[in-house]
Formats: sequence, C-alpha cells, structure tokens
Amino acid sequence: MRNPDATHDKDRPLRETVRDTIRGRIFEGHYAPGTRLVERDLAAEFHVSRLPVREALRMLRQEGIISDRGGRGAEVSALSAKDVADLFDVRNSLEVLACRLAAARASAEDLAMLEDLLGAADVFLAKGSLLEAHRANSEFHDAITRIADNDFLRSALEPLQGRMHWLFRHANDLPELLQEHRALYLAIASGDPERAAAQSASHIDKYREQFPTDIAPSELSQLAL
Repeated sequence: MRNPDATHDKDRPLRETVRDTIRGRIFEGHYAPGTRLVERDLAAEFHVSRLPVREALRMLRQEGIISDRGGRGAEVSALSAKDVADLFDVRNSLEVLACRLAAARASAEDLAMLEDLLGAADVFLAKGSLLEAHRANSEFHDAITRIADNDFLRSALEPLQGRMHWLFRHANDLPELLQEHRALYLAIASGDPERAAAQSASHIDKYREQFPTDIAPSELSQLAL
C-alpha cells in the first residue's frame, strides 16, 4: 500500500495526500464498509503526526465517505439505494452544467489533457488494469470540472466527488463507459455548450440504467464507497 510520506508533493498540504491515500484504499476495497479508522493507528502507519490524519478524516467526513460512530471514532460509510438515486439526480444538474461551461471555455491544452486521459484509460483497459482504467475515468470527470472554471460549481461538486467516483467503479461495461467518455469529449471539443450539455445528460442517464439498481438495500450497503 502507498505511504503518503513516500509520494508526498512538498508543495501540497500533507493532509490532502493522506486523504487521497485513505480514499484510494476505500475505493480499492482495502477498507470495507464499517471498518474503523483510528487516527492514532493511521498516523503511525503513515509515519506522520496525528494532525494531518485528523484533517484528512475531517475532509472525508465532509465527502460522506466516512462517518462518526460516537466513541468508536470514524468508520467507512456505505451508500443506501436512496443515496445512489439522489446522487444521480445531483449529477444530472451539476455535471451537465460543468460540461456546458467546459465546452465554452476549454483551451487547446485542456482538450489535449482530456484526450490523454481517454488514451490512458484505453491503454489500461487493454492491459486488463481495470483499477487504473477507472482512475483515469475519474480524473477525466475531475478535469472537466476544472476546465469549467467556476469556483462555486467546484465547491458544490467537491464534497460529492468521492461518492461519484465510487459510482464510476461499479460500471457494468467499462468499454462502453469509455465510448461514452469519448463522445462526451467530442461534444466538449466541438465548442458547442448545448451539444456538450445534451451529451452529458445522455451519458448520466445511460449510466444510471447500467447501475445495478435492482440490488437490495442490504446488499448495496455492503459496497464500499
């Protein structure tokens, strides 16, 4: 597993590196729903003080990825069936807006970055590196939010990103998802905000259909965020 000290960017707050490491472990199944996350133990494992761990756990609580359990401290959360439905509804508003703005504001460099992420996802999929392909897909959506260049939109999306990325990891057909992202990229690259918005809405609706909504709530709660 990754050690935050080993990969820490000195220009980046350590709490963010610790947060990303914990979040990655949750997404990759190392920390199952209900797993206790003890500040003292994490600090010792990562060879950092307890302060950046405390701040990282606070940020993950805001994202809804972990939750408080009174005297038991923090534990990894699970999504209910209603959570999933509600999250798709929010995506249908905020991500459509992000794509509309990105189509109007993307530079040549921005478009090249999106294309590179799509290419990386294709390469990882061809190699059978599904986890890396999913990461590239998540970065593709995050990049669109940055390109949209709207601080209020970004602040609204940031607390939801963890749960959105969790949804990305449960796509039934990864090759089809990559094709959807390619179509979304072409819509943004066209410079037509309405085309990009329509493609984004279609993408979200199709993905909602792919998501296993017939899973019983008891089963859904066993899936890590």
